[in-house]
Amino acid sequence: MSEEKFDYTKAVTELDGIAARIEDPQTSLDDIGALVSRSKVLLKQCREYLRSVRESIEEESE
Repeated sequence: MSEEKFDYTKAVTELDGIAARIEDPQTSLDDIGALVSRSKVLLKQCREYLRSVRESIEEESE
């Protein structure tokens, strides 16, 4: 099984969509809970991706 490559731009776009849905008064509390959980996963992945990019840049500059 091959792991799909992380797409930072796609994750940020999804986070923007999640924020819009959370701000929508029509979104139910149950949905908000699921959206917050998903956003936590995406934020963790984005942080890990940015950390790895920073580390690779620092290694190249040494």
